[in-house]
Amino acid sequence: MYVAGIDMGAKFVKVVILDDGEIKGKGMAPTGFDLDEAANSAFNSALENAGIQKDDLKHITSTGAGKKEVDFRNTEVTEVGAAAKGAISLFPGSRTIIEVGAEEGRALRSDENGRVLDFVINEKCAAGAGAFTEAMARALEIPVTEMGALSLKSAKETPMNAQCAVFAESEVVSLVHSKTSKEDIARAIHDAIASRISSMVRRLSIEKDVTLIGGLAKNIGFVESLKRDLNMDINVPDDPDFVGALGAALVARKKAKEG
Repeated sequence: MYVAGIDMGAKFVKVVILDDGEIKGKGMAPTGFDLDEAANSAFNSALENAGIQKDDLKHITSTGAGKKEVDFRNTEVTEVGAAAKGAISLFPGSRTIIEVGAEEGRALRSDENGRVLDFVINEKCAAGAGAFTEAMARALEIPVTEMGALSLKSAKETPMNAQCAVFAESEVVSLVHSKTSKEDIARAIHDAIASRISSMVRRLSIEKDVTLIGGLAKNIGFVESLKRDLNMDINVPDDPDFVGALGAALVARKKAKEG
């Protein structure tokens, strides 16, 4: 029985197709200005990857900031609900789930069934999200994909005091002018993001296991900074940016079984 989950993220649309709980296809497309076009592009890519047609799907569930823009959906699920379902399916011991995407970060506590018990969201400033690393990479004049590995070469803590992405960019420029190495600045950037995220997480009662998902979980520099700040190990799935779509697909599977 084929079902699909669609995560309408701020920067990318992600789609996961399941068949009896097994992932059969994935698709991704930039969100852009035309949400309908983005949803269809990622959806068709996932269908092609799975080798099926749209009519083969029994149920489609959407999630994410633009979940209501998916006009071919059957049902919707909240972002925290999808995150919990997806993370628990990959790491059954997960009880605290942290999701950091392009525009915001969130954390939630879940029971063993993927039911959300509590959650917090940090959406007031990009300094606690993936967009921050992109802005800082431009300031350092390096590709954002190199930021994580570069930060791991640093063994020095360099505090960044700015609480705003705009001011932080000015602070990075000042560090460059003071001859601070790019490695140390890259670590300082990731440490700053980790500090903001861990402060948010501590507003919950942190319970192990902790699982990190979302696009920024692909950044090894951020992952290491967050581990240091929380002083604990963290589960990171192979495709952390698809976990929300996976959770939505699991909801779709349950809905399809219920008829």
